[in-house]
Amino acid sequence: MDFELTDEQKAIASLAREFSTAEVAPAAATYDESGDFPYPLVAKMGELGFFGLPFREAVGGGGADFFSYCLVLEEVARGDAALAITLEAAVSLGISPLVAFGTREQQERWLPSLMAGKALWAFGLTEPNAGSDAGGTETRAERSGDQWVINGRKAFITNAGTDISAGVTVTAVTGRGSAGRSEISTIAVEKGTPGYTQAPKYRKLGWHASDTRELQLDDVHVPASNLVGEEGKGYRQFLQILEGGRVAIAALSVGVAQACLDASVAYARERRQFGAPIGSFQAIQFKLADMATQIELARLMVFRAATQIDRTGKAGVFANMAKLHASEVATACANQAVQIHGGYGFMEDSPVARYYRDVKINEIGEGTSEVQRLLIARFLLGKLEGEVQ
Repeated sequence: MDFELTDEQKAIASLAREFSTAEVAPAAATYDESGDFPYPLVAKMGELGFFGLPFREAVGGGGADFFSYCLVLEEVARGDAALAITLEAAVSLGISPLVAFGTREQQERWLPSLMAGKALWAFGLTEPNAGSDAGGTETRAERSGDQWVINGRKAFITNAGTDISAGVTVTAVTGRGSAGRSEISTIAVEKGTPGYTQAPKYRKLGWHASDTRELQLDDVHVPASNLVGEEGKGYRQFLQILEGGRVAIAALSVGVAQACLDASVAYARERRQFGAPIGSFQAIQFKLADMATQIELARLMVFRAATQIDRTGKAGVFANMAKLHASEVATACANQAVQIHGGYGFMEDSPVARYYRDVKINEIGEGTSEVQRLLIARFLLGKLEGEVQ
């Protein structure tokens, strides 16, 4: 296996690193404290081509591979996880369903502004009573002539309420199958549609600069042509979308973990106790060594999953493994970073305090660690029983 990046991948990673170092990291603390949405940085990511990066040129994308997209996410997250999740949700959850399942008319209508980063699109899956149990969706959409009438609530939705948010693709029950199970479809709802409202932003532990809120749909009428993909196939569709999203979250997690290590190494060199830099003490050295080793393992798992997507279009169980390991490594690294920084790490003036607050959600969003373990175990047991080839 060749672990060397191509010249194009190196150039893309370098561009993202320069942007993150020069513009993202210096502004991260300010946006974190104010909670303001980082419109200028989002616009700059659009100018750099990040939003359309992994999509084919035929739909207006940059024509790069998924691997390159993961490199960008890692670098942006190294500067600010809140900005990185804005990018990840816009690309993996907002644009991807429209590219994968949208009609030509839908793509021509919405993708140009989304690919350019001038507008954001959200994905409405989670509900107050349907999270890990996504099949328990309670939102309903009924066909009425040439329209869908949608009623329901969505929770923890990213990018839905900014000034540049254009709409959301929601999952909704549109019928019942022969076995009595709910048939779920995905339907696009544009911002400003009567009956579609966005609640105020959540007051979150971390990701303060990211837009996250609840959505309410009360007798929302949209054209029948707003159906994204096949009617009744929405469950399978969003599982496919989440597979790529989980690899992307893993890449984001690696970026935060690397930021924790970077800050810890710098502090270990400058902080002196007992007449010597704390980096000269074995206790600190072991922490740094463990962090670096686990980060490299997580990064390689992201590379493995991303390569699988580029080769076959699917990551399979590698997505679950990468997301599980990288998110938990990032949380562990943030914990160690605060420990290494001591009292200073507990102060909000320290960047590692922000990393500590930002990182926990990576073990929850787009599939909890528990769900990832269940899916990995299901794969292993299925393979042992001859159910998975």
